[in-house]
Amino acid sequence: MKLVSYRLINEETPLRVGIVLENGDIVDAQQVYEMYQQKESQSKLETSLPSDPTIFFKQGLPLIEKVKEAYGYAKDNRFEKVKRYERREVYLGPVISEPSKIICVGRNYVEHAQEMKSEIPEYPVLFAKFANSLIGADDAIEKTSFTDKLDYEVELTVVIGKEAAKVKREDALDYIAGYTIGNDVSARDLQKRTPQWLQGKTVDRSTPIGPWIVTPDEVGDPGKLDITCYVNGEVRQSSNTEKFIFDIPYLIEFISHLITLNPGDIIMTGTPDGVAFGMETPKFLQDGDIVRLEISKIGHMENRVKQAD
Repeated sequence: MKLVSYRLINEETPLRVGIVLENGDIVDAQQVYEMYQQKESQSKLETSLPSDPTIFFKQGLPLIEKVKEAYGYAKDNRFEKVKRYERREVYLGPVISEPSKIICVGRNYVEHAQEMKSEIPEYPVLFAKFANSLIGADDAIEKTSFTDKLDYEVELTVVIGKEAAKVKREDALDYIAGYTIGNDVSARDLQKRTPQWLQGKTVDRSTPIGPWIVTPDEVGDPGKLDITCYVNGEVRQSSNTEKFIFDIPYLIEFISHLITLNPGDIIMTGTPDGVAFGMETPKFLQDGDIVRLEISKIGHMENRVKQAD
């Protein structure tokens, strides 16, 4: 199942949780759920379904499983009494607008560590982003005038589905609500001017997350996914998550022994080699560039770069 944060195009209404159908149409998750509950003529829903995506994902896996049941029922009944929207009719925002934590992993592919002229890490390199940086699949990446070295970084991104504290590696995948695509856009000149990376990593409206969250049953092994980044149609990054230094179960075990993870938290798992900063003649992002990210089993996301004031 693919879950999105959407609203109708050109309407300034709050984002809602949607479900992407096999043909790409989008239906409202709340409507699907209500239809499912009414199948037995129940006068009152046994569980309410929040329409707000952030509230929805913070309720975690139990609610997602209920929506999955409702989706299966609606699919069998061809989504009768549920309004369907074509992709061109909706705007897709960040899949989660206000996660309580965005934890990022640096240098998690050997080749990327090498191109950055860094040592291979013994432990995961962790840093944070904040919600101010998040944008969706239909938003522009804003290039602040404070940077001349804006870089792209395609990353498999994990959404946590239940509270995770001191998780064992063998149980780690059970804590995942789903996977999405992230672009850890980095202002390298800001990032590199101090030992701490934060200022180059969480600039306003610079980090696309989307276009949807795909539940784990559709993804399978997250350690065997092709991952690619194109800029203006040119392949810049091409790898596979089997090349992780620290795989996702290890990351969840490691992080959860330091920080309790909550439903709706995001982990960006690191980028492969091919970033602009690692090139002999860097090709940093410019106003008007089109960045397309692809991860197998998840899909693709495409954002334009826009010069900000």
